[in-house]
This record gives sequence, structure tokens and C-alpha cells, in this order.
Amino acid sequence: MTVPSAKLSFWGVRGSTPTVDPATWRYGGNTPCLEFIAPDGTQFILDCGTGLRMLGSRWVGPNSAETHILVTHYHWDHIQGLPFFAPLYVENNAFHFYSFRSKFLGRDSLKQVFEAQMALPYFPVDLSAMSAKRTFKEVAGGETFQIRDTKITARWLNHPQGSLGYRIETSVGTIVYATDNEPGDPEMDKSLQELAAGADILINDAQYTPEQLASTRRGWGHSSWLEGVRLAREAGVKTLVLFHHDPDSTDRMVDNLLRQARDQFESVFAASEGMVMSLGGSERMEVHLPGTRSALRREAHFRALVTGTTADGRRFEEETVVRDLSLQGALIVLSHSPKLQSELQVTMETPGADGARSMRLRGYVVRIESEKENGPASVGVVFTD
Repeated sequence: MTVPSAKLSFWGVRGSTPTVDPATWRYGGNTPCLEFIAPDGTQFILDCGTGLRMLGSRWVGPNSAETHILVTHYHWDHIQGLPFFAPLYVENNAFHFYSFRSKFLGRDSLKQVFEAQMALPYFPVDLSAMSAKRTFKEVAGGETFQIRDTKITARWLNHPQGSLGYRIETSVGTIVYATDNEPGDPEMDKSLQELAAGADILINDAQYTPEQLASTRRGWGHSSWLEGVRLAREAGVKTLVLFHHDPDSTDRMVDNLLRQARDQFESVFAASEGMVMSLGGSERMEVHLPGTRSALRREAHFRALVTGTTADGRRFEEETVVRDLSLQGALIVLSHSPKLQSELQVTMETPGADGARSMRLRGYVVRIESEKENGPASVGVVFTD
């Protein structure tokens, strides 16, 4: 008997504008785009940022031959990937778009936005070049609708020119996508708390630090890791995902925000391109994180003492070997299985001209690979200090 499951994939996690700075490669520089496969096989896409191009280049297609695209709002970073989404140029594909009616554009806002960004002189072909079937449906904050076995609820978020948050309820769990929201409006804060209530996964805007949000970035329509933690606690959320990383936030800066959030809420992840979260199946939730892309590793063989926390919360200390070392990370063989994104302390002996030296490093777990059940695991670690 097949156990039903759902899969959430992150194709773009950056906010405001894409980045190509090597300092942001590990989390990724593409703007918002997520893919969700419901237990019944229905495919959803959340936002059409530049990550949508990457999704299109690896397109498999849904079981139903139809895809449903939920757009939060019309700012560039959430729509700019659409002209480069190859499946839209294939006649046999069908896409259903959902978003709100903009007061600046009126009826058919979503269609108008896509037509405008592909109009001359902004793009060499217009929307008519897309041969896939397309429909556009207007939804409003507070509206609930059904797509096959999946229930969708939309609520208004506090963002310039408006934005929608989406609650996606399935037989194996609930995901809430609430990016581009600034806390502080009591009515909208209450609405968002209701939207997020009891969610298995809350993907929440964390573009700014609490200090930025309280001063220079107030009124810009975004949130912080601290507000995300508060919301997750109040709404009884199981897992929080920090999302919409600022283009000026390096990987090390996001690492620091994640560390602060994990000090106050147990299950927190920082969204990264290539990250996959699964609901249902044999486990309630599984998370697969990509390895670092910021540096090529070199083979190594250094003795080390590693301390950390297992997936079930037990502290461990283990003598082992570090291999495949780089400036930003390493692959470590462990008999213990640490928790994903938990912190590891690595004390490593390295050779030097005057004998062995001790090096103390701190990092977090981004990947766990095990060839045999209950056997040694290769643990990918990214160093933060």
C-alpha cells in the first residue's frame, strides 16, 4: 500500500532582485518560486520569480497535465521569471493562474501584468507566443476554493499595493506561504495568525533584521526572523522557514539569522535553492538540503572531535575523520546521525611545519547521506565560524 505524500521544492528564495554575488551562492540568488506536488498529484507553483526559469528547465510535468499557479502580488521579483518559463511555450501544457484584482489595473489584472511585461520594447515576443493553454482567475483575501483534493485559502498581507498569503491544506498536512508581509497592522496580523494556525510548514518573510525592521526598513512591506518566530509560536506552527532573503544578505548573514531563530524556536530552516520538504509518507516531515555550491572541496584526511545533537535531541561527542575539506565546509564521517541544520562543533588536527595544530570550527549540517541503515553517515557541514 502506497502511503500518500506531498513534496515542496524551493526554486527561488531571494527577495527584491536576483543576485549573482558568490557570497550568496549557497542559499541561492533567484527570486521567489516554489513548487508543490499535492498527494493527489496536482502540481502548484507559488510565484513566478526568476526561480521559475530553473523549474522550467527541469520540467517533468504534473500527473494531471494541468498546473495551478498562485501569485502573491505583481512586484517584479515575483513575476519576472514568467517570460523565460519554457513549458508555457508548449501547446500540450495547461496553466491556471490565480491572484487578486489590482485597484490600479482593474479587471484581468493578472493577465494585464503579464501582457505588459512582455510588450514592446520590454521583451522580443508578446504573450501570444505562449502556445500553452492559460486561464486567469481573480481571488480575493478571505476567499477559500478547492482544487481537486486540495483546499486553498487566500488572505491579505500588509505590503505596498497589496499581497496575498496562501494556506494550502491537504490530507497529509498544511503549508502556509506568507511572504512580503510587514507586521504591525493589528487586523492583518490577526488574519495572518488565523491563516497560519496549526500549519505543518510556515514559509514566512524574513528579509530584514529586527533592527532594520524597527528603523530604516519600516514601511517597506517585509518582516524579520523574530516576527516569524513570534507568529509561529502564536499560531502553533510546527516548522518555520525563513524566506525572501535580502539581496544584500550574504550566506554568512543568513546563517547568523538562522542561528538566532533556532535559539528561540526548535524547528527552523532558512530557505535555500534546491531544498525539498516532504509531508506524509513514512515520516511526518522530511527535509533534504543541497550541499554548498560556493567552493570545490579537496580530499583530506584529518582527525577530529565532533560534538552536536542527534535528530532525537541527544547530545553526542565522537572522534572521527574529516574529508573533502573546503574553505566553507567539509564532509565528515559520523556514526551518529545529527539533526539537519543543527550546529556542530569540530575540533580538527591539521599538519603544520612545526607539528600538528588544533583548529576549532563551528558549522551546521546541510546534508546527511548513509549507505546502510544504522551505518556510518557522510555529513555535509557548512562552517560559519
